Amino acid sequence: MSDSCSHDCSSCSSNCGERTAQQTDFHEKPHAKSSIKKVIGIVSGKGGVGKSLVTSLLAVQSQKNSHHTAILDADITGPSIPKAFGIKERPLGGEDGMLPVKSATGIDVMSLNLLLENDTDPVVWRGPVIAGAVKQFWTDVIWQDVDFMFVDMPPGTGDVPLTVFQTLPVDGIVVVASPQELVGMIVEKAVKMAEMMNIPVLALVENMSYFKCPDCGKEHHIFGESHIDSIAKKFNIDTVCRLPIDPTLAAATDRGEIEKADSTPLKAIIEKIEKL
Repeated sequence: MSDSCSHDCSSCSSNCGERTAQQTDFHEKPHAKSSIKKVIGIVSGKGGVGKSLVTSLLAVQSQKNSHHTAILDADITGPSIPKAFGIKERPLGGEDGMLPVKSATGIDVMSLNLLLENDTDPVVWRGPVIAGAVKQFWTDVIWQDVDFMFVDMPPGTGDVPLTVFQTLPVDGIVVVASPQELVGMIVEKAVKMAEMMNIPVLALVENMSYFKCPDCGKEHHIFGESHIDSIAKKFNIDTVCRLPIDPTLAAATDRGEIEKADSTPLKAIIEKIEKL
């Protein structure tokens, strides 16, 4: 090891002993009765860009493609997945472990909101406790015969996303953004974090990309012109999807009927995941 080693291997090109030594695997084993083939993380550099919406639509499209699909809601302090699917039942548990709740079409869902007495109760926890809850959703819940699990992560590149990357065997991530130029910079942070963790970025989703006028059919870029193509090119990401501002989609989500919404704009991402 070099005398000038900073222990930051991501910025070092030297073949020192610390860099070439086998890295510790922090991945936690799932429940003994679980069977999960692929794990896909849904991330965003900032909040409010529709990450949970994209997670829900990806799961809906995956289920439509005849895959047994699951959602692990890792956004512990802002869980919104149960509301989108209209789920109010509590998970069933026993000595062996806890079972996720099934949606109307059979998607397995586990979220902290399903365990709270009231779904509006705030979760005032510190980072390590939140990270511990995410781990328990992986290790203590019995995920049976899951083809694709989508993990809805909290925004940013902090403690919980890092815990998910290190704890779960994530096969790839989908990055969600909105069109603003500032968000483009924030998207790069999320992409670079995935690179540091050696996790491939499968696709970029630009939410609220445009609004299509119902009268004239013209597309209006309310939040400015898109920068998603240039970001995708910069990081060699070959799959880009755009979601419009759609009042009917928002209404379906508010009613808990996301499974009735049109998920076909994200079909290309599911097709890519199927090839993993």
